[in-house]
This record gives sequence, C-alpha cells and structure tokens, in this order.
Amino acid sequence: MEINVLWAVGLCFLLVGDGVKVEASHQPYRNLQSLPREQPYRTAYHFQPPKNWMNDPNGPMFYKGVYHLFYQYNPYAAVWGNISWGHSISYDLVNWVHLEPAINPSEPFDINGCWSGSTTFLSGEKPAILYTGADPKKRQVQNLAVPKNATDPLLIEWVKSPHNPLLTPIDDIDPDNFRDPTTAWQGPDKVWRVIIGSKIKGRGMAILYQSKDFVNWTRSNKPLHSSTKTGMWECPDFYPVSVNSKNGVETSAQDIFTKHVLKASFKDCDHYILGNYTLKTENFLADTDFMDTGFDLRYDYGKFYASKTFYDSAKKRRILWGWVTESDSESDDIRKGWSGIQSIPRSIVLSRTGQQLVQWPIKEIEELRTNKVSFDSKELKGGSIFEVSGITASQADVEVSFDLPNLNEAESVDPSWVDPQLLCSQKEASVKGTLGPFGLLVLASKDLSEQTAVFFRIFKRNDNYAVLMCSDQSRSSLGDGLHKTTYGAFVSMDPSDRKISLRSLTIQLSRVLMGKGGLASLLEYIQNWLLIKKPTYMYSTMELLVLEFQSLVLGA
Repeated sequence: MEINVLWAVGLCFLLVGDGVKVEASHQPYRNLQSLPREQPYRTAYHFQPPKNWMNDPNGPMFYKGVYHLFYQYNPYAAVWGNISWGHSISYDLVNWVHLEPAINPSEPFDINGCWSGSTTFLSGEKPAILYTGADPKKRQVQNLAVPKNATDPLLIEWVKSPHNPLLTPIDDIDPDNFRDPTTAWQGPDKVWRVIIGSKIKGRGMAILYQSKDFVNWTRSNKPLHSSTKTGMWECPDFYPVSVNSKNGVETSAQDIFTKHVLKASFKDCDHYILGNYTLKTENFLADTDFMDTGFDLRYDYGKFYASKTFYDSAKKRRILWGWVTESDSESDDIRKGWSGIQSIPRSIVLSRTGQQLVQWPIKEIEELRTNKVSFDSKELKGGSIFEVSGITASQADVEVSFDLPNLNEAESVDPSWVDPQLLCSQKEASVKGTLGPFGLLVLASKDLSEQTAVFFRIFKRNDNYAVLMCSDQSRSSLGDGLHKTTYGAFVSMDPSDRKISLRSLTIQLSRVLMGKGGLASLLEYIQNWLLIKKPTYMYSTMELLVLEFQSLVLGA
C-alpha cells in the first residue's frame, strides 16, 4: 500500500442486499483544523493533551466564563502511571489551552496517585475538588483541594486541605475498592451529600456520606444504591434531569419536576438507571435496576468509559464527557507519544417517555465544519459501492439520509437473536440480507482491504420494525495484535417512517508506519448518530447514544 493512501479518506456507500434500492443524500464536512506534521494521526476535534497518557475526565465545570476540563494524566509517559490531574481550559468547548496539572502526587495521602474525582461549587460559588488518593500502602482515600486564588478564572493553582485524608476505608470497606467521589449535592438542610464507588461482599455500590462543612463526613447507615449483578462501581455519577424541559438541571436541584440518574462504570461500559430520589430519607427508588434482563441502559455501547457530567450554567445544559480508549498496543502508544482521547461532549436530557436519556453532540462542534461536499437523490442498488469524491481530509463530519422504499420486504426477527453485538459479528457487512446491509465504508483504502463498515439491517418484529446498526472494525487494520471489535445495537423503527439518517464524525485515531513504508496499523474512531423520526430514536456505535429505546434486546 502506498504511503499516499494515508492521507486519503475513503467514504463509500455500501449496499449488498438482494434487490434492495436505497436513495441517499449526503453532506460531509471536512475539518478546518490542520494536523501537526510531527503527529499526523492525532485528532483535531476530540480533546486530548499535547502528549502522554490520558484517561478519565475528572471534574469538568464552567467557572467565571471559562470551561475547565480536568482529567487523569501521566505527565511523563504515554502509559498509565504517575497519575495527576491534567488541566485544560476553553471558552467554547472546542479550542483548548493546556495548563500545568492542577494536582500532582506529593503528600502521604496521594503519593501513589491522584485518581479520579469531581468538582463541586460550595457557598459563594467557590469550586472544590474531591479526589481519590493512593497512600503509601496504596489504600484508596478521599481528599480535598481548593483554589489558591478563587478570583483567578483560570484556577491555575490548587491547595490540598490540611485535613486530608477526609475519608478512609474503615470497617467493612475494601481499601482496594473505594474511589471516585461524585459531585456533591446539598439539600435545604444545608447538608452536603456525596457518593463513593465501592464493592463490599460482592455488591457494587455507591456509599453515601454527609457533611455540614465539606470536611468532616459521616457515612450513611445504608448505601444510596447497590447491586449484586455488577461488580465494583467505578466513577459513579448522580444528578437530576428535568421531566418537562430540555434544559439541564443544577446538581442540587430536587423537586417534583426532576428524576435522578445514577451512573456506574463496570464491565467496561457506562451503565445508568433512572429513578426518584427523596432527600429526606436518602432513598433512591430505581425504575429498573442495573443489568435487568432486557433493559440494560447504557450511555454507549462502544469505547466509552468512566464518564462524568457537569451542569453548564452559561447555557443551562448538562454536558457529558467520556474517556475513549484506543486499540493500539502499548508499544505503539509509546512510539507515537500519546494515548487516549475524550469523547465529543454531548448534551444530555430525559426522553419524552421518561424511560431513557437523550444525547446529542454539543452545537459548538459544528464550528469545525468547512468545505462542504454534497449530493442528493443517489440511487444505490444491491451489491453496489459508491465512492464519495471530493473528501481529501483525514477527518470528516458526514450526514447521510437513506430512503427505504421496500420495508415490507424485511425478514422477521429470530427469537434467538438476543445479542446485537454478536449478531453484527455474524451478519457482517459482506453477508447479504433481505433489507440490508447498507451504510458507509469509513476510512477505506483504495483497494478496500482496510475499511470500517458502519451499516444497517432492517427486520420485522411483530407489527413493528427493528433496526440493527453495526460498526465492524474487523477489517479496520491489517495490523496484528489490535482490538478489532464489532459493536452493535437494536432500535425500534416506526413503520410510517421510511427514512434513516446517520451522522458520522469520523477521524483517524492512530496509524503507525512500520517497515517498507507500508501501513501496519490503521485504526479509526467513529461517532455515529442514528436519527429516526424527528428525532425519536438515535444511537451510535463506537460511542453509542441511546435515545428513546423501547427495548435494547430483541424480545424484551
């Protein structure tokens, strides 16, 4: 493969179903930002520090006109270790200025790492950080830091509390499973509450603590919530969402017009449940519990973990960030000098049904669009591949709408199909079906030996239709030793609507040249948003946005 292929983005429509016609209109936008010559494979519109390792977003917030993003960071290498709180600022959530780390390991209570946590605004809108530290015995303890100068909108310097550690793993708490404090919330009684992720006697849980002064904390006699089906809860998040408004809600808000979201990271995914929280009794009554059969709610069904939300008071919205891991080997990360990115920030609200969350990329992302390429009413016949010309950048924002005239030809759902990810692997893009597959071949090489297929299949289910959407990375790279996972999920489809729209924010995350100028590793990171019926249903693949799902597995 010639080196010049590295700079080509192959966007092809794929249709291999027998006798199926699909009409498509297409609008890709190339990213305006250029990639630095010395690091040509970095993203230009996802957040990442200039170099080295990054993982969890810690305590994003808006303060005195400035957006702050803190994140787990290794200042010295592109692998996990020496964990500090990286710190970057922005005025638009798109363009970032990288500052020195806000918190570094330096004291006995965090000498082995300053791990994940959250920010909270105390009285007078003064920010505070609660974070997990690893002490000399590598026990996990909870610590406090505050700004040295709260009048500084950049919050460059932070001071650790002399009272640290505030919370230690005593009694039945496992010192290896006690971490990641949430943003705290305060009731009318002026008492602060915070939860810490844990696992006790096999139960994943959110341990609840209370404090009047944010320094001295008392453990509640019961956790906020727990489960035997999950394992350790990492990076929990707990926040209200409005039931009658698309505006976000401040973290301490509690009234009859809100529901609460409890998120926990486990089994490599970010799971959430919805419920009603009563502050007086500290009772959280979940609508459905974690891992309930047939109703497994997640933020995302792909590479997305340890997420954190914050309330953006400037635009009255709640914004979600998540850590996106890569598929490279550790040696590749060291060679290129960095590892990990943050997801595109998403606004998050409650669906009209009140049963799921609705997510969408923040509006500011569209500022990066330039050089529009478009066409309309292109008919794609079964087995055809259409190359989209005019896109030469390595990153593109693609919007495509498929019109489906033959829905009545869809095959029926097999009751045994309960795992959409497995089904996507079995019915890959080259396997013909009655209605599908059709979609995009993203970042494809000229000979299509390397490609990432993002595609749909339509099935009948009772009196309705089910859409299976897949992201197949099995051919994303010719390199060995890489994660080449296929992701997928189901979404219901209104039979009166015969149109599927897809938005794909496509970039090259990592490609490593190895020997003879060949392409040994071509890895892509894709965000795909499926929009059906104005926008009743929506989801993505590698970062999956779940909107208005009526069921997440067949037969539910």
